Amino acid sequence: MGGYRVTENASLAGRNTLRVDARAHWLLELLDAARLPEVLALPAIAQSPLLVLGEGSNVLFAGDVDGAVLTMATRGVLVEEDGDVARIAVAAGERWDDFVRWSLSQGFAGLENLILIPGTVGAAPIQNIGAYGVEVAEFIEAVEAWDRTTKQVVSLDKAACAFAYRDSLFKREPDRYIVTAVRFALPRQRELRLDYAGIGDQLKRMGIATPTPFHVAEAVVHLRTRKLPDPAVIGNAGSFFKNPLVDAETAAALQREYPDMPQWPTPDGGCKLSAAWLIETCGFKGLREGDAGISNRHALVLVNHGRARGDQLWALAQEVRRGVQARFGILLQPEPKVIGASIDA
Repeated sequence: MGGYRVTENASLAGRNTLRVDARAHWLLELLDAARLPEVLALPAIAQSPLLVLGEGSNVLFAGDVDGAVLTMATRGVLVEEDGDVARIAVAAGERWDDFVRWSLSQGFAGLENLILIPGTVGAAPIQNIGAYGVEVAEFIEAVEAWDRTTKQVVSLDKAACAFAYRDSLFKREPDRYIVTAVRFALPRQRELRLDYAGIGDQLKRMGIATPTPFHVAEAVVHLRTRKLPDPAVIGNAGSFFKNPLVDAETAAALQREYPDMPQWPTPDGGCKLSAAWLIETCGFKGLREGDAGISNRHALVLVNHGRARGDQLWALAQEVRRGVQARFGILLQPEPKVIGASIDA
């Protein structure tokens, strides 16, 4: 049918990067955002809980989906030049990494630190994706979405999106908004972010004295491929745990007890800690229970070595959370959305 496809009792095994073999009652693939109201009004869909799914790179299916899954297969990039800044509207179904590489090829700066992050453009603002000292919110001008409460298309500016660390309005109200497009403002020139997680050292190894955004992107690709396992090789969802945020008093107490604990100050006077350091210090790096494991390359990454079920992966993640909490008094929060289980269970 033009504009969308519907599949009953659909497998999601190929639609999540942890390769969990979950199923959904209905799978809806939307090719034309204008058909969204019509699709949502279909009897089978209107009467079912709805999960919007991008590339499945930020989700753990701890069980089957009791309802419908909507994936955005929309495509399109529109550019308006405005002096030194380009305003770019991108369809939600475009692949994020493809868009980053396209932006660099067009001479735009800003997204170079966010290269190689899996997922779709529509998912980027929901999670407020970030890496190597940059968050996508810095470059978002507005997000276009279908408001399921008012049943109309809305355009939410950056302030209305209420972006925070790995958070946004869309994440806090997951059943209300369906992102259909994202509008970016990308400069031709900006100060490069080189002071985070080894980018400067990698550029030196590459022999780059005066880096451009292309060089920074290349450095980030080197760093990510060296540290993070490839989902095409072994099932994973990237960093599974958020770096915890603590107040200054807690950070100081931890620093006294653990002088080598990495800490980064936050604008509110608190500190961000390294979840990877906490997990590795507890001895969980490389842990494997059946086919569920923690990567031996990076302690933040939960991996599926083969045929692990979602509930087995979540059980291992919970074991890690309990261990870190018992030693440091900090309860790690998962970065991906966990479907079919309570994160407090």
